[in-house]
Amino acid sequence: MRTRQTAWLSALAIVLIGVSFTLVQLHAPGSATTTSVPARPTSNVAKATYLYLDIGASVSVGVQPTPRDPTGQPTSRGYSNRLVTLEGAKGVTLKLTELGCPGESIAMMIHGPDPCYVAPDTQLSDAVVFLRAHHNAMTLVTVDLGFNTLDVCFRHNDIDPTCVGPKLAVLKGQLRYVMNVLTRAGGAHVSFIGLGHYNPYLTKAVKEGAAETFATNSVAALRRLNQALGQVYGSFKVPMADVATAFHEADLTKVHITKTEVTTANVQYECKFTWMCAPKPFGPNLHPTDAGYQAIAQAIELVLPKGL
Repeated sequence: MRTRQTAWLSALAIVLIGVSFTLVQLHAPGSATTTSVPARPTSNVAKATYLYLDIGASVSVGVQPTPRDPTGQPTSRGYSNRLVTLEGAKGVTLKLTELGCPGESIAMMIHGPDPCYVAPDTQLSDAVVFLRAHHNAMTLVTVDLGFNTLDVCFRHNDIDPTCVGPKLAVLKGQLRYVMNVLTRAGGAHVSFIGLGHYNPYLTKAVKEGAAETFATNSVAALRRLNQALGQVYGSFKVPMADVATAFHEADLTKVHITKTEVTTANVQYECKFTWMCAPKPFGPNLHPTDAGYQAIAQAIELVLPKGL
């Protein structure tokens, strides 16, 4: 049954790839990319114009596998771009600046080095420069960090139980430092939103043995990650977008593929929202699809402050 289920997942992924491969617009990783999409107000008067600073790692810059680079590269189809469009439809103009860097951990953001910034610059230092330069402007800041700090505990279909707790303790201290620096640099009109993380490993549950155990254990580890992130953001009175819920990760409803084949709804959603079910050379890849980035943007939209 698992063999037929795996074949079904691959078939679903092929359909999704056909939908996702539209025109891809790229930008250089780590460079500050500014995008302004004209507002499409529901009335004749636009509500407001905000600066939008997007901070984070690969997901923050819309990384997806593409025909040009099947391993993944930044695109203009990420959640930040989609949030600009969603808000534009409501009459709010967001002027987007992306500082994210693929592979970025919180430690790299603070200290470097990373492939996107030349010392002594870091993503954090550039964010501070931006916030100080626009101190009086109405600004939205999304912070998407944490997964790459914990992911070192996930290797070869195994989770090191002695790694997760200490890494989360370090993560909380580092994220507190980052948020302290950012909030001090921001002016009175800056709104921060933290992002939780989805679990990219659920589809491994369709396989038996170590992969299935790994998928089961990943649920607890990612839940602890989101709890840790929520605690830090909450201490700064910063709301956190519930990405895990947006990806329907708790939905264990049985879904009948055929009369004899059964999967769960959360695995179906992961195949839709990530490239983990895609065949080679595009998968398995833990980054979101177009649909996944749209879901993240909608999760952010749910916790936006009034006026946005």
